[in-house]
This record gives sequence, structure tokens and C-alpha cells, in this order.
Amino acid sequence: MSDKPRLETVYLGQFSWERANAIAGELEAADIAWWHKQGGMFARAFLGEWGVRLFVDGARLEEARAIVARTPDPAQGGRRRCAPDPPED
Repeated sequence: MSDKPRLETVYLGQFSWERANAIAGELEAADIAWWHKQGGMFARAFLGEWGVRLFVDGARLEEARAIVARTPDPAQGGRRRCAPDPPED
């Protein structure tokens, strides 16, 4: 057996490809280990899978969630999808 510490990943969320890419860049900048899974053609066509599922180092999940909260969605014009829309004048 190896003496290396074991990395256990946990589910972070499912995102559009564009937002997942932006989040991955921020995770890398924070030196948080991450992994992704994108559904194949069968899953998209028959199971309705969409986007990319991201997984991160379980020991740093709260940091990763904070990154998601502050990372805008490029497909939404840079707005954060989790934030409410600004009030209209």
C-alpha cells in the first residue's frame, strides 16, 4: 500500500459547459483538485443529461462552493446564475 494521502472527491454540481470551464479555472487558481464528467450521446439523448458535472476535493468543498457562488456564467453575459436579477428602474 502507498503512504500517499488519498484524495476523495465529492459532487460540486452540474453546470453548463461555459460555466464549468470558468469554475474549473478558478478551482485551479485556488489549487483545489477537481474532476469532471460529461454525459455521452446516449445519456443526453435518452436520459436528458445536460452539461458538465464537477467533483472536487472533499476536504475543500466549502471553498469550492464559495468559488461557484462568485464565478459568473459567461453564457449569461457574466451574471451569476445563483444571484437574483438586479431590480429594474
